[in-house]
Amino acid sequence: MKKTLLIATFIFSIINTTNAQQEKEKIDLRVAFSGMKSDKGNLFVALYNEEASFLKKSYRGETVKVNNKKSVVIFKNLPKGIYAISAFHDANDNKKMDTNFFGIPKEPIGISNDATGFMGPPKYKDSKFNLEKNKTITIKVN
Repeated sequence: MKKTLLIATFIFSIINTTNAQQEKEKIDLRVAFSGMKSDKGNLFVALYNEEASFLKKSYRGETVKVNNKKSVVIFKNLPKGIYAISAFHDANDNKKMDTNFFGIPKEPIGISNDATGFMGPPKYKDSKFNLEKNKTITIKVN
């Protein structure tokens, strides 16, 4: 009986230690945006964790105010991994990214690594970054 209790306690402590280590592996990502031409409207920010969903469906998203033509977003408790970010400044505050007839954004945008597209939107491979510890990145919105 004592042996069984000792084994159960040992297993419980291993599981508890593993869970504590996994909790410690949660990471915060701070993203500083600059380059907005005004403080009007909001900045819509999307965080992606898969190439297949890039610029389609975000893993997480935030909407923040623009102050002094800058904004900051903090994504908390992220697992280690590969991520990419896109953002647009909704200066006219209509809650959507306005595009022209060809689908080209009319409003200022920003992509992680300041990636740009050639004859289309930026690619995930140019936008992605590795997140292994708490990190701050900067993105210029223009």
